[in-house]
Amino acid sequence: MITLQKGSKLIGRLPKGCKYCEKGAKLVLLITGLCSRRCFYCPLSKRKKGKDIVFADERKVKNDSEVIDEAGLIDALGAGITGGDPMFVPEKTLRYIKLLKENFGKSYHIHLYTAGNFEKKWINKLNDAGLDEIRFHPPAYSWDKMKNTVCEKLIKKSLNTKMDVGVEIPAIPGYENRIIVLAKHLDSLGVDFLNLNELEYSETNRDALNRIGFTVKNDISSAVKGSKKTAISVMKNLDVALALHYCSSSFKDAVQLRNRIMRRAKNISKKYEIITKDGTLLKGVIQCKKMKTVMKEMIRNYNIPENLINIDKEKKRIEIAPWVLEKIYEINFREKISKQLPYKCFIVEEYPTADRLEVERIRLK
Repeated sequence: MITLQKGSKLIGRLPKGCKYCEKGAKLVLLITGLCSRRCFYCPLSKRKKGKDIVFADERKVKNDSEVIDEAGLIDALGAGITGGDPMFVPEKTLRYIKLLKENFGKSYHIHLYTAGNFEKKWINKLNDAGLDEIRFHPPAYSWDKMKNTVCEKLIKKSLNTKMDVGVEIPAIPGYENRIIVLAKHLDSLGVDFLNLNELEYSETNRDALNRIGFTVKNDISSAVKGSKKTAISVMKNLDVALALHYCSSSFKDAVQLRNRIMRRAKNISKKYEIITKDGTLLKGVIQCKKMKTVMKEMIRNYNIPENLINIDKEKKRIEIAPWVLEKIYEINFREKISKQLPYKCFIVEEYPTADRLEVERIRLK
């Protein structure tokens, strides 16, 4: 067993899809929020759960060109197709696989997550469309009795294609024996890998996890206490040929997400924005009325280059280089002419994602 970044663990070969995710080079393509399963631990947000919508990373998309655009903005080398369950809408899923392959080539690596509850005829269609890797998520109640289930039949069918075949499940505390039984059965079938994800709290599964008696492992994490211990124990107590991979909650945030947003930040950042070491963007913000007039006055009064200041119509504010805004405040303070800037001004940190989630804002005084 070897230790990877942020406490993740590995026995055997890391799945190819995971290698791209580690680089932040995978487009996260949510095909639909619909699913035939009702897993108590499902973390999908209220915005997506049970809705037939499409998201490319944090961007809600309305057409194919927006998917291609988002993939380009992160310089993606592949895509992870997820849901809900993408195979709840198989025709739609096939169309997106073909779309990505046609636009980015055969080497563009695509992996797919599925609850494994669909007709076998779709396996060959996925393979023919160019899917590189399929990851099944059987329901927890079936982990120690997989024989003759729909999911097992789909796994067997997939093993006769060119696709890499794996299973990906959360490491649920108290389910150690079930996971061991599952892993041994998957190994007997010839499955390539078993991914064990650290179980996490979300807005939609919080109540269900609390009812069972789960808690967070510490004050700064959303991971469930005991999940990591369960995964490591499973890996230590197995002697199988298939690869075993434990993916920690902190890896998803501190490595996978960080690397992905860093790739996007480098492509979308403006001259007046600073890219932080975490891939977020720093900018100055001025909130005022008559934005065009105020911006022209500031350019004239402070000799600001036009590429270092801009009007953000979406958020209805003036954005400016943070070092320029701080310099203006320094000048005004020193010369006691602060009345020349009677606006609310901030240094803002936000994600370079489509939703532009704000991390922090500091008011200048």
